[in-house]
Amino acid sequence: MFPLQTTAPTRSPPLVTWVLIAANCAIFLFQIGLGPEELEHFLYQFALIPALAPLPFKDFVGDPLDYLPFVSNMFLHGGWLHLILNMWTLWLFGPAVEDRLGTVRYIVFYVCCGAFASFAHAAFNPLSIIPALGASGAIAGVLAGFLLLYPLARLVILVPILFLPLFFEVPAVVYVGLWFLIQLIQGTAEMFASSTGGGIAWWAHIGGFVAGLALGPLLMQSRPRFRPYYPDEGHLGFQPTGRP
Repeated sequence: MFPLQTTAPTRSPPLVTWVLIAANCAIFLFQIGLGPEELEHFLYQFALIPALAPLPFKDFVGDPLDYLPFVSNMFLHGGWLHLILNMWTLWLFGPAVEDRLGTVRYIVFYVCCGAFASFAHAAFNPLSIIPALGASGAIAGVLAGFLLLYPLARLVILVPILFLPLFFEVPAVVYVGLWFLIQLIQGTAEMFASSTGGGIAWWAHIGGFVAGLALGPLLMQSRPRFRPYYPDEGHLGFQPTGRP
């Protein structure tokens, strides 16, 4: 399933989402301009290598910079497809969440979800020496925030069947619920398979999503703090909640 459009409206430009996308793209362009040895050194410093990373409640001492990869890895990507898929998802779901949380709370929400996703990945792959990188853990938190705010908002999704693209309209709760179920199944299956922690970081997705569900209600602004929607905001035929 590939999401194409949402019906959740916004009342202000999603400046933080734009900055996050621009930062991820700029850092990726810097990455691909490095030579092999420079890139290896760069990833060793800023990607998350679970076997070398300190874990909370286990490693109490050490340089605070040792914890930097738990945050810095969420701004790195392993290839064009990895970058494009993550940034498209952030572009699609981030603005509505940012609109409801506000600028500062959204930044805190995004970084905390990404950091918790990193800790979850390290906890479930403590011996992995493969660098983990990508914004998908933080974006999983954004998906959770979207689910909390707009569970019945309609999403247009693309489902390719062989060479035939099929388009469906489903509530956000169905799409996000199925997405999370897939992550949970894959993450559980990985626990019982011999793995070095490479490939898709399923537990980072799960951790970021759980963090989003936990932090969303704490950071969400109350409705009285919002101005009402203007008649030309949102999508024709849909309520401010994204419902038809």
